[in-house]
Parts: sequence; C-alpha cells; structure tokens
Amino acid sequence: MPSTNQTHVHGPDCGHTAVQHEDHVDYLDHGHLQHVKGGRTHEHVVEISATNPNRCDPKHRASGHSEGHRHGPGCGHESVPHGDHLDYLVDGRLHHPHGDHCDDHGPLTVVSH
Repeated sequence: MPSTNQTHVHGPDCGHTAVQHEDHVDYLDHGHLQHVKGGRTHEHVVEISATNPNRCDPKHRASGHSEGHRHGPGCGHESVPHGDHLDYLVDGRLHHPHGDHCDDHGPLTVVSH
C-alpha cells in the first residue's frame, strides 16, 4: 500500500536507517518499513520466516541493552513491523518484548544509519 506522506523522499543520507529486506533496501521511519519504487513509497513488513521466526525464547539473553531494559515507544531502539506485531532493532537483531523477557526474532541487516 503506498504511503500518503510524499513530502519526504527516502534514499542515501535521508536520515532514516536503511535495512536489507529481501532483494531491496527499505527505510525505518517511525515504526514503518518503507520502500521507494517508481516514485511511490510502499509500506513493507518483515515476514515471519525461518530466518525471522515469531517464537517465544524465554532463555534469550539480550545484548545491546541492560538486563532491566524494556522495549516500547521511546526506548531508544527503532521499531520494525514483523508479521502482525512490532519488534525492536538491537545490534542487527529483532527483539520482541514478551512478558518478563525479550524474544529474539532473528537478524535484520542494517545498510546505513
């Protein structure tokens, strides 16, 4: 679905984190994963897959933040749409807050910040 915000154009040096998504580059923009094609901005989602599973991992020991850190709006990590939920990008990994722990939902390659 194309975005209605056409005032900002994503590209190198636009200020948003660029990530590898399938065979192209998308940009993280306030909880959205956006791809520019044909002059239009399209909303994307990291699909649930073997690489990026939606699994509970209560034994996951999160790196990139303190033990007591909780992901959510304003936590300092960029949110990424993954399947039907939001994950948070931490050191190239998708972290998902789940109860009293954080699940690892796999890698997401950062191309540039």
